[in-house]
Amino acid sequence: MPDLPHPDIQGFILRTYAMPALRVFALKAAQPVAAKKFLGELVNGARNTSDAPQLATATEWTVKPPYCLNIGLTYSGLAALGLSASSLASFPEEFAAGAVGRAEQVGDIGESGPENWKGQFASTDLHMLLFLFAQDEDVLEKVTTRLRVMYSSSGAILELSVHEGRRLPESKAHFGYRDGFAQPTIEGGLPPAMPDVLPKAPTGEFLLGHPSQYSDFTYPVPIPPVLGENGSFGAFRLLAQDCHGFEQFLTEATAKTGLDREFIAAKLCGRWRNGVPLSLSPDGPGEQIPMEERNSFDYVPSDSVPGAFDDTRGYRCPLGAHIRRMNPRHSVVAGNSGLKRRIIRRGLPYGPSYDPSNPDDGIERGLLGLFIGVSLKDQFEFLMSHWANKGSFAPGLRSTRDPVIGDNSVSDAAFLIPVEGQRRPLELAGLSRFVTCRGAAYCFLPSATAIRYISGLSSSLSSPLP
Repeated sequence: MPDLPHPDIQGFILRTYAMPALRVFALKAAQPVAAKKFLGELVNGARNTSDAPQLATATEWTVKPPYCLNIGLTYSGLAALGLSASSLASFPEEFAAGAVGRAEQVGDIGESGPENWKGQFASTDLHMLLFLFAQDEDVLEKVTTRLRVMYSSSGAILELSVHEGRRLPESKAHFGYRDGFAQPTIEGGLPPAMPDVLPKAPTGEFLLGHPSQYSDFTYPVPIPPVLGENGSFGAFRLLAQDCHGFEQFLTEATAKTGLDREFIAAKLCGRWRNGVPLSLSPDGPGEQIPMEERNSFDYVPSDSVPGAFDDTRGYRCPLGAHIRRMNPRHSVVAGNSGLKRRIIRRGLPYGPSYDPSNPDDGIERGLLGLFIGVSLKDQFEFLMSHWANKGSFAPGLRSTRDPVIGDNSVSDAAFLIPVEGQRRPLELAGLSRFVTCRGAAYCFLPSATAIRYISGLSSSLSSPLP
């Protein structure tokens, strides 16, 4: 097991904070020298003599802190902060192109296209994202005030937009499903919040400079090594959710098929709305299954789950269901293995809970999502392009797409439910695009050491980490 320098790794890569409030600041480095000073103040640690908020690392804690602060830098942000041409050239091409340049590859077209993004997410002025997680509203406001004093008083950084996320009752997402179950366990990382029966992910699947999920291969580290090692990449996304459209589809599908609407909802997602997977409870919500066991399943028997029901044909959980597409476990799918494309998911919903008695309230609601991996191309982009938006994800899906997050704006969009004893699957037509991208950014998630390097605190590179 690798001996990872937890105090050097940004905390949200290795742990779930499980805090109820999130504020994301989209920022521009207007004055590079002053902006670098601001970054340095976030990692001063024991040398810090002010009350400046500090970067949250993966240092083990016995008591959860009142807030956690993390940072992501875009390619244009690294350039604005003065990184050398050789350093910039060492980053992967998809990161350099950014979320705007790669929009078509991940299905961000039409209403989801960059031309419709808000908060200046389509602008090259977007240089950094600050992620402030907090235990309560008072802490959120106090830390926000200190941050704004730090980065705005000297004109160092301009605030482009701010985005609010809040935990909903019962930790549900806006479509009504309990969320946050499946996260990979990383070799050398921290224990998962929810027990995970799948094999541990190699460290280099999520941190640069370590052996990856592919045999005898390590992803290239941006140079110099002090900049790239123990960093990662993240795709941040503002995802608006059409709750009324989703519920309306369930109503119409129920009327056409005679099936229970909650059964149809479970088939679309792969879980009942209480979070119980169809693989463990195909006929009902399975309320008796303990919360800590609701991630203990597979779609085919494996060494990690030897007693798993063989659902190769998708009679329990359809092959095209959302959670099966995004985390196929040991299923045989495009890309050879579902265990080589895993991602870490962080974030919180935004907007108030959906009220079915007032479906046309005009309020946008959705998800502030961050999807983390060592390779944007091989993990996040592959999931979106090959798994979410292509029927080639698995045999028998025809031209269907992910029923929840896929681009189902085409007129013949459908979802297939395999039925045991029948040659042809039940086809649910009438899908629409239930999730629309309202903004996105590709971020480098540097280590604390890398932030010191970027900030110009070169003397601290030889000093002990706080």
